[in-house]
Formats: sequence, C-alpha cells, structure tokens
Amino acid sequence: MASTAFDWRLFEGVPVVGIIRHLGEDDWPELLKLYVRSGFSSIEVTMNTPGAANMIAWGRDHFGKDLNIGAGTVCTMADLTRALEAGAGFIVTPVIVKEVIEACVQMGIPVFPGAFTPTEIFQAWSMGASMVKVFPSSVLGPEYIKAVKAPFPHIRLMPTGGIGGGDIAAYRQAGADAFGIGSPLFPGELLKQKDWPGLEKHFKSFLENLEAAS
Repeated sequence: MASTAFDWRLFEGVPVVGIIRHLGEDDWPELLKLYVRSGFSSIEVTMNTPGAANMIAWGRDHFGKDLNIGAGTVCTMADLTRALEAGAGFIVTPVIVKEVIEACVQMGIPVFPGAFTPTEIFQAWSMGASMVKVFPSSVLGPEYIKAVKAPFPHIRLMPTGGIGGGDIAAYRQAGADAFGIGSPLFPGELLKQKDWPGLEKHFKSFLENLEAAS
C-alpha cells in the first residue's frame, strides 16, 4: 500500500474536506494549485470519478506536503485497495461499510464513515471512526447536529451535503467539528468555464466564512 500519512494539524487548521466528483483529470492540477494557494488543506476524490486513482496519486506526488488527499465514496474493499494503492491518506464512505471501516482502523488510516440516524452515528463511532460524516445534512440542518451532540458530545461530526458558505456559522454553533463540502465549494459553472480566477475568489470567500465562524 502506498497510502500517505494524514496530517491532523493541517486538517484541524482548516476542518473542511472538499469533495471532488467527476472532475476531468486535465483540470485537476490547476484546481489543486488554487485550492492549496487559497488555504485549504484536505480534499477527497470520489472513487466513482473516472481516473480517481490517477488523480489521487498525482495530488499526493505534487501536493502531499501541503494537502491531505483522500478517497471518497469508498463502498467496497476493492475500492479501498485501489484508493490506498494510489496513496489516499484518508477514507470517506457514504454509509457504514463494516469491512472498510474495520480495515482502516486496523491499518491506522483515518476513516470518516457516512451515517444519518443517531443509531448509525453511534455505531460508526463505536467501530473506530475518526469522525462521522453526517449525510445528507441539509435534510435536517444545523438543529439536527445540535440534537445529536446533546447525548453524544464526544462524537466528532462532519456534516456533509448541501452546506454553503453562509451555513457554516450555524453548523459551527450547533457543534459541527468539520465539514464535507462538494458542489457549493466547487461550483459547476465555474469549473465548466474554467474560470480559475473566479474559483480562487470563491475559495477565499468560503474560507472567510469559516474563519468568521471559528
């Protein structure tokens, strides 16, 4: 396995996992350059993205010192093997995949399993999750995170799904420990037009929202 060590210091400094899905490999280098330059420190490539393994490997080789690069939508042990061989430093699943979680815990690879109900969240944490990805968070919003945190203040939660920059403060106040953010952080129109200056401006605006909420 060629996995890269996860830098918790980088992650805690900017507790956002950007989620890349179906991005063209040709656009990956420019996006990563802007992402790091803007101040972000963790990103995942979903394993159902064409060329995901190549993208993870390229990112590790070129930005591995400044960026935690992980694999998302890891649903099977085959996905996990491909992700780790590519150098993924952390693993994200959409749901509780028992064998994937257990393998990551055994190998010391940070794993953020997806869960939704209090039972699922508690189960994922009890299995050794580094943090639990609460997905899809936008369905019930910040109040749900606050409600879950009441009996489980020790469980680290990463709400994911439909969270825009303007939502971060409310989720922070509710007790969110980190955020998983896809299309709100990577607007399809900016990517389609390859508007790199516009994307960098958008990244910086997002970080300003995060810093204001900290």
